Amino acid sequence: MKIAKIVLASCAALTLIGSAGWAQQATTGTGTITVIDRLSGTITIRPAQNGTVGANAAGAATEFKVKGVSLDDVHAGEMVKYSATETDGTKTITKLEKQ
Repeated sequence: MKIAKIVLASCAALTLIGSAGWAQQATTGTGTITVIDRLSGTITIRPAQNGTVGANAAGAATEFKVKGVSLDDVHAGEMVKYSATETDGTKTITKLEKQ
């Protein structure tokens, strides 16, 4: 009986760990930085239009939290390439580089 409880608890733990991985969605893109808030650790990026050169009008800007990325090297108005994840509705930049 004790072994059955251990097996059941292990299966439940693996299910929870596995479902957390499925909840994250990875995104990559390029865009123009419109706002940087270094105090709160957020950045707002307006995505570039696909198939165009430059940072002219595109989609709506999106705010991202920043994790493990320095905001000291980027400034508003610069084009960037970024990678982000979304977990429980929170979008987080994981990689950011100037274009």
